[in-house]
This record gives sequence, structure tokens and C-alpha cells, in this order.
Amino acid sequence: MLKERVLGAWVTWTLTVSARVRRARGSEGDRGAGFVEYAGLMILIAGIYTLIDQLGLDGKISQAIGNAVNDVIGG
Repeated sequence: MLKERVLGAWVTWTLTVSARVRRARGSEGDRGAGFVEYAGLMILIAGIYTLIDQLGLDGKISQAIGNAVNDVIGG
């Protein structure tokens, strides 16, 4: 349920940004990222964080990183 909402928000944000980029290439009036893009990025990051937290992947991710570091440094 949460996964579908995050994915839907990401798709909507991506389509909005791509439409603005296409329009901006035709004119010099729209420069830089606006509030909508920044807000969309923050929503996307928050959604990913929430998804990782809900699935309990934070411990697995940190353990995998620790294992990779130990493999590299030989510890």
C-alpha cells in the first residue's frame, strides 16, 4: 500500500519534471529548479526512508556495509 503510493508520487513527480525540462529547453524564462522539484525530491527521499524503516532494512543495510568495509580492509 505504502509502496504503491510512493511509486505513484515518484511517477507523477518524474512526469512533471520532464515536462518542465522540455518546456525550458524551448525558452530561457525557466531557470533552475523550482519549489515543486525540491518538494518532490523531499517527498521521494522521505518515502524511501519510510519504506526502508517499515521493512526493517536499516539493520540489514548497515550490516552489509560493515561486511563490505571489513572485506576491503581485511578485518
